[in-house]
Amino acid sequence: MTCFLCLQCGVQFAATETPPEHCPICEDERQYVRWEGQAWITPEELAEGHRLVMKDDAGVLAFGIEPRFAIGQRALLAQTPHGNVLWDCVSMVSDEAVAEINRRGGLAAIAISHCHYYSVMASWSEAFGGVPIYLHADDRQWIMRPHKAIVSWEGETLAINPSLTLIRCGGHFAGGQVLHWKRDVGDVLLAGDILQVTPTRRHVSFMYSYPNYIPLNAAAVRRIAAALEPFAFDHIYGAWWNQSVIGGAKAALAASVDRYLRAIA
Repeated sequence: MTCFLCLQCGVQFAATETPPEHCPICEDERQYVRWEGQAWITPEELAEGHRLVMKDDAGVLAFGIEPRFAIGQRALLAQTPHGNVLWDCVSMVSDEAVAEINRRGGLAAIAISHCHYYSVMASWSEAFGGVPIYLHADDRQWIMRPHKAIVSWEGETLAINPSLTLIRCGGHFAGGQVLHWKRDVGDVLLAGDILQVTPTRRHVSFMYSYPNYIPLNAAAVRRIAAALEPFAFDHIYGAWWNQSVIGGAKAALAASVDRYLRAIA
């Protein structure tokens, strides 16, 4: 029995003797199936040609896969006095990464913005003794490898600890969530691509589907803005290496919302 990974999106599926026939995440209109057709890879095969790297990304420890695999996102470690949380996820775990996180105080939980980054979340949880994985209940249909560590929370906000609060924004996915992080050196939104940091790194944008260029409607964007309005934040960390808004992020979000709504009017 093998927990196969989709070669296109990097999400791991429940254990089977043979690869699944379909990846519902890639068949959804927000993603896509490879031109060559659906394909699968085992964790062992992935490790033969790729490695997990750890880098500092604007002062936060980040994890990614080299060479690029699947969607290519990177994960972030939110370190707090009340316990550390891994934000978003990638499709590999390594002994070195586990040791480094343990050196920094261990891992108390995992939280993931949306299903495109679920990857091998169960394996990351197991590597730290089965820590909880916080996913919004509105996205439970996209869980391809059910696991006892998954917490499907409901509502609009969830305080993981006094420093970290999940906020359901919706938009890209119904349960799309971001993580608000209170820090002494400036509060942060860990946003994945629920808020997509643009190459200028002074704005964000919003899409229903990024690869298929389907924009998000005005009501959904206004809802995201309203969900985030009660929170103060100085920085927004996006889903990709070196793609963050550092300083002035609250104003940058407001300007981005206005610009986006004008563009689609």
